[in-house]
Amino acid sequence: MARVTGIGGFFFPARDPELLARWYTTHFGIDPVPGDYVTPPWRQEAGDTVFAPFKGEPGGSDPVESRWILNLRVDDLDGMVAALRAAGTIVEVDPETYPNGRFARLADPEGNQLELWQPAMPGDAPGS
Repeated sequence: MARVTGIGGFFFPARDPELLARWYTTHFGIDPVPGDYVTPPWRQEAGDTVFAPFKGEPGGSDPVESRWILNLRVDDLDGMVAALRAAGTIVEVDPETYPNGRFARLADPEGNQLELWQPAMPGDAPGS
């Protein structure tokens, strides 16, 4: 049976796509889309990807409920949060450490909701 093998792209509207692409490059190292078919696009590291609809009203007036939340896997949550805050971005770090890791939430300059996730390493879970 044919199956999906991964996410091939993430496309979303922006009022200023070039400016927003630069923001993602500056803060997360995500390369902008190449202007040709020869240059390879940004390549993510191997790792788990969660695909999960969440309760909300698509197209509703509440931006958290009416949009998606992009979860970005990071290798150093504290370092990423410090760099974002130093650049003036408001970041909320979840105070709880979960069995699957640590999380922080923020919005990009156009208000799109983002979640940063530092996966737990063996032995990181509380009580282990």
